[in-house]
Amino acid sequence: MEYVIRDLVVAEKVSEIAAIAEVRHFAVEQQRRMGRQRGIVMDGRDIGTVVFPDAELKIFMTADMAVRVERRFREMYEKNPNVGIEEVRDNLELRDYIDSHREVSPLRKADDALVIDNTDIGPEEQLHIAIRWAREREDSKP
Repeated sequence: MEYVIRDLVVAEKVSEIAAIAEVRHFAVEQQRRMGRQRGIVMDGRDIGTVVFPDAELKIFMTADMAVRVERRFREMYEKNPNVGIEEVRDNLELRDYIDSHREVSPLRKADDALVIDNTDIGPEEQLHIAIRWAREREDSKP
């Protein structure tokens, strides 16, 4: 079974759908239900601000736009060699704008989130940083 969640056809619609208040409320309730037992790792544009505002650890991932475009282009190109890099750039910029300007659950960094700028680091180093921060939080518990 092939999943298309990362395809451009989905990426072009996801922000539009996510801006619908009823969809956001439903999604937030489902995510909160999944996280009731704690110890969950979740990713999303409003996880630390809306879904789990009291999370033990919040990490806000960021990267230079050119790097994000190149990464997403390579990911999409593997599935669809007809995708163009300009198309990917336009989609990312539009999604960022829509998501950060929507009325319900906008994309923003939580005040207490730690930031990983992964422009120049790979997935393994990102993971090591996140694990270190999680252990530091766990060790600092009374």
